[in-house]
Amino acid sequence: MASILPASNTSMRSDRNTYVGKSFVHVKNPYLDSMDEDVLYHLDLGTKTHNLPEMFGDVKHGMGIPSISIMLHELIKLLYHARCSDVTIIRIGTSGGIGIAPGSVVITDEAVDSFFKPRFEQVILDNIVTRSTELDKELAEELFNCSKEISTFPTVIGHTMCTYDFYEGQGRLDGALCSFSREKGLDYLKRAYNAGIRNIEMESTVFAAMCRLCGLKAAVVCVTLLNRLECDQINSPHDVLVEYQKRPQLLISKFIKQRLGLCDQTS
Repeated sequence: MASILPASNTSMRSDRNTYVGKSFVHVKNPYLDSMDEDVLYHLDLGTKTHNLPEMFGDVKHGMGIPSISIMLHELIKLLYHARCSDVTIIRIGTSGGIGIAPGSVVITDEAVDSFFKPRFEQVILDNIVTRSTELDKELAEELFNCSKEISTFPTVIGHTMCTYDFYEGQGRLDGALCSFSREKGLDYLKRAYNAGIRNIEMESTVFAAMCRLCGLKAAVVCVTLLNRLECDQINSPHDVLVEYQKRPQLLISKFIKQRLGLCDQTS
């Protein structure tokens, strides 16, 4: 295979040395370090012909509806071309809570827009197209039942409000612009709580709509970093926030183990 990457006189050792202490997968073969190139023949891949970290490293979508929709279009096409079946997709992330303690995990039973409606509105050409944001209720219940086995943090099921904006669109007073009073902002959030909304983020409606249209079982599981009825800014210490962000991962990993029959009965 001809090289498509810039020529280099260094062996793989220099790259591998940067992995030390970073929890990367490691191999038990000292000879690999002295190789100029490692050709994975049966996969038609090579360390010189392909940028393997870029191709197979961690993949995250950006923030907001436009970013996740781009990723979903290409991910769903990949699943289609790969002839995948019985696919379950779960979005995990962070959010702002409404009326619940910071660090709580919210399993979304319904993704709603800023009017508290379960719909996703998108301008296509010069038409406004409205799509349902219904999520798989059985999957949400299965996740919630799984959460009952985790006693280290609270988990609730509730509506998730998806907005196009982080500041004014979520009733914040700390943006560069603010066109409403403190009282109106708080009243809006209280009405959201009374409508069953327990957290706010910026991706769930398009995620739910696209997965539903393409026949994919989908769920949204997000941790809350603050209670929006009390404040606008995230003020928890960094180490606390890092621990919070691991909570959806812990729940989903337990769920996957249960699905695969790998759950440790003592945990």
